[in-house]
Amino acid sequence: MSIFGALATRLGIYPIIQAPMAGVSTPQLAAAVSNAGGLGSIGIGASTPEQARRMIDDTRALTSRPFNVNVFCHAPAGRDAARETAWLQHLTPLFTDIGATAPASIDEIYKSFVVDDEMFNILLETAPAVVSFHFGLPPAARIAALRAAGIYTLATATNLAEAARIEAAGVDAIVAQGIEAGGHRGMFDPDAIDERLSTSVLVRLLVQRTSLPVIAAGGIMDGAGIRAALDLGAAAAQLGTAFVLCPESSANAGYRAALKSERAATTRLTSTLSGRPARGIVNRFILHGEADGSALPAAYPVAYDAAKQLMAAAAMQNNHDFAAHWAGQGAPLARELPAELLFAALVRELMNESGA
Repeated sequence: MSIFGALATRLGIYPIIQAPMAGVSTPQLAAAVSNAGGLGSIGIGASTPEQARRMIDDTRALTSRPFNVNVFCHAPAGRDAARETAWLQHLTPLFTDIGATAPASIDEIYKSFVVDDEMFNILLETAPAVVSFHFGLPPAARIAALRAAGIYTLATATNLAEAARIEAAGVDAIVAQGIEAGGHRGMFDPDAIDERLSTSVLVRLLVQRTSLPVIAAGGIMDGAGIRAALDLGAAAAQLGTAFVLCPESSANAGYRAALKSERAATTRLTSTLSGRPARGIVNRFILHGEADGSALPAAYPVAYDAAKQLMAAAAMQNNHDFAAHWAGQGAPLARELPAELLFAALVRELMNESGA
């Protein structure tokens, strides 16, 4: 059976997508993956419009092949002064331990694409081959406008209800994000009950219950994992943690060291760092934020402002105890290879598994 389904044929790629990973993926990483025959991705959800345009232009300068641009579609933060103050007070001992002063206040550090007209116009002007949505969906008119511009659209679902909304909205394909995935969980409503479906169960549900191509995401680290996802009916597999150790990623030395250490075997889904559920390597920040009697984290992305300020202050001392080292449950399988070589290994392993 050919590994080139309708999605891969439409985009002219192997059925392998490098996850966007805002803050970690770079134009260099995305271009290397795209040039090797996959779909490289950049994440602009935490970027200013000026930074986003530069990233898109830089990626396009490095590859003539399709690449994906990912945006965040979360509901704008519900501000609560008392909750934010309590969260800062809870974090103050961590600032004190590194000789820093906790901030007096925190803020919503980036806009949601849902309300960001400038970012929307940039996507229309630059027209990347693929645009993907995380944390929800933009207004229907924006989806229609992007598709009318010839852009292929993807959206993340963590359950069947979200997938149904994606299909009804006219999006082209669904990224089925299992509980194993590293980084931020793409659930539309972070306060809703989360069934925490595995990638394999979610893929089978969506393949059976929707008509859209399904992209498997979560815990996939090698060609065998990609083949397993395709056998379950997925049109492609999306890998994030697998690419973090590539020299083209922007992961710093502390992140790389953690991912190569025994600590990579212990990840946790937590809202403490950003205010939204995300899976990362367990560290002192997570343990402090989840200790008995802890305050409720501020809303996303306001809570992330506090975490980023603490991370930056600690990093000045070469201290990475509090950093957000996002990683999936397959993290111990990460390989330190240039993106081109890693991609070639993935294809080779996939072909061997398929008997090609």
